[in-house]
Amino acid sequence: MPDGNQSQRGQPPIARAALFGLCPQCGAQTLFEGPVKFAPHCRVCALDFGSYNVGDGPAAFLTLIIGALLIAIALTLDALVRPPLWVHVLLWVPLTAVAVVYGLRVGKAALLASEHQRQAAEGRKVEEKDD
Repeated sequence: MPDGNQSQRGQPPIARAALFGLCPQCGAQTLFEGPVKFAPHCRVCALDFGSYNVGDGPAAFLTLIIGALLIAIALTLDALVRPPLWVHVLLWVPLTAVAVVYGLRVGKAALLASEHQRQAAEGRKVEEKDD
């Protein structure tokens, strides 16, 4: 492994941080406090997760994508096997809930890790000086 920047040591790749809920700075599995709620800070390296602005905008987009995929799979299953309605309810309701919650975890973690690794921040207007 080549010697890299000291600040990069221990930082997991964005995909791994997103899939496993890893702290983007130290790689510890401390990103989440609840199913989709970020912890206030990392218990290992004390990185403040509250300073990142992940937002809830991608949540609706992600939920629509998951819903479209699950509906396509459910219609395909119905066309091929024709199970009774109660089988659809028992199969798709829990699967939808799990897919949405895990999708939100992965999406929010990916945005936070990306923001951390790119050191993203709000833009600031630079005032021009008059000569």
